[in-house]
Amino acid sequence: MLRIVIDPGVLIAAVLSSRGSPARLLGEWIDGGFELISSPLLLKELETVLVRRKFRPYLSEEQVFEYLILLRKLSIVIKDPEERIFATPDSNDDYLVALAQKANADFLVSGDSHLTGLADVHPPVITPKDLATRLGV
Repeated sequence: MLRIVIDPGVLIAAVLSSRGSPARLLGEWIDGGFELISSPLLLKELETVLVRRKFRPYLSEEQVFEYLILLRKLSIVIKDPEERIFATPDSNDDYLVALAQKANADFLVSGDSHLTGLADVHPPVITPKDLATRLGV
C-alpha cells in the first residue's frame, strides 16, 4: 500500500471544497486507498491555519477540530524528524521532505511550487492531480 505525506495546503484545499483532486484524495484515503503519514508539526500547521477567522465561512471551529481528530485517528502519526535538511527554497517546507523521508513514503504530495519544483529529492514530490491520476480517482 502506498505511504503518502500530504502538504497541509492540500489538506486544507481538500476540506474547503468538495471538488478537485485534493477532495478526491481525501475520500480515497478515508476509503483505505493509501496510508496517510502525518506528524505533530504537520497537524499543528494545519490547525494554525484552519482556525483563522478567514476560514469561518467555510468551516466552523467545531468542524476544524473534527477534521483534526479524524486525521489524528486515521493517519499514521510519526514523531517529527529531528534532523534538519535543506532541500527546499522555503525552509518552512524542509520538514515535509524530512518527514516523507523518515516515513519511507512513496510520495510527498503538494501544490507548492517550492516543493513540486524539486528534481532530485526522494521521495518524489507530485501534485494532487498527479496522485489522483495514479490512483484512478
